[in-house]
Amino acid sequence: MKRREPLNNTQLLTTIAVCIFAVMYIAAIVTGVQGFEKFQMFFDLLNDNAYLIIISCALSIVMIGGGINISVGGVISLTVMACSIFLNNSAPQNALGIIVTLLLALGIGLAFGVGQGFLISYLEIQPFIVTLAGMFLSRGLTTMLSVEPVKVSAQTHAAFYAFRSNKIEIPFLGYIAQNGNTIPAKLEIGAVVALLVVVLSFLMLRYIKLGRNIYALGGNQQSALMLGINVKRTRFMSYVISGLLSGIAGFVFLMHKPTGNASVAMRSEMDAIAASIIGGTLLTGGVGNVIGTFFGTMILATIQKIIGMSKLNDSWWQDMASGALLGVFILLQSVILSARDKAKAKKAGAVSIAKG
Repeated sequence: MKRREPLNNTQLLTTIAVCIFAVMYIAAIVTGVQGFEKFQMFFDLLNDNAYLIIISCALSIVMIGGGINISVGGVISLTVMACSIFLNNSAPQNALGIIVTLLLALGIGLAFGVGQGFLISYLEIQPFIVTLAGMFLSRGLTTMLSVEPVKVSAQTHAAFYAFRSNKIEIPFLGYIAQNGNTIPAKLEIGAVVALLVVVLSFLMLRYIKLGRNIYALGGNQQSALMLGINVKRTRFMSYVISGLLSGIAGFVFLMHKPTGNASVAMRSEMDAIAASIIGGTLLTGGVGNVIGTFFGTMILATIQKIIGMSKLNDSWWQDMASGALLGVFILLQSVILSARDKAKAKKAGAVSIAKG
């Protein structure tokens, strides 16, 4: 019988994130938190946090490669504002207008990804400094476009408003209302896009050469160089992908809340980093999984929803809970990985003694 291989660090941390989300969600149902007994609540968490899931994947890809990107929230804000203005003033009043708007969102994300990736990879400037500048630049450009909120409505662009209003209905996951009618579960298009991003990012990291190179780069840059990996190109591509995903996240945000303003996605880059870490991605690089990142985002969303539905409605309670949760996960990761390293060292020493 073939011996089963133990879970590696990425698999172990992902499994922990999945289990904690399941326990937290079931506990909410058992304790009678309103709405959690309906499957629609899970869909609502996806609908409300689709953009955050996407940028969390973007952060995970960069962090696995040993980098960081704190400009994603600013890129979302700029994308939403630019697309809102375009839809209201210049976009054709049909499906072509929606397609061009999507291309605009992708173009903004790609511009930031390419620009920041070049500075970080080829000019070797610190990622934190470059992306901090990108965050300030994108927020400043957002304010320059318009100080006042810009809303896309059925009157300003009927085709886009009709498109964003579409929802995927799943009757067998719905619930029966008090009047006896069956209310189907509804999933927004943006949530479907977010799930596709998670799946495609997972497949890229696991099965495509670029993904394996990103893991190698984050694990040990010198070893990656010795293996013949083009380190600069790999790091550059990770930031390009991160930029593109930020543009997609901006378009998804616009479909969920069709209003651009300077405060859109404020602090979302911090939430994305927290979700990635909770999902098992290490800031040191080389360890992480976007499946874990997805559940890390859902853990944050669940605890914020529970607090929001309680009497503790003040924003600082959510901040405190998120901070405490992040601290617990960092401590848990440190303890588990340290114990595994000690166990491996002890085992290696025992084998060495046996051979000697």
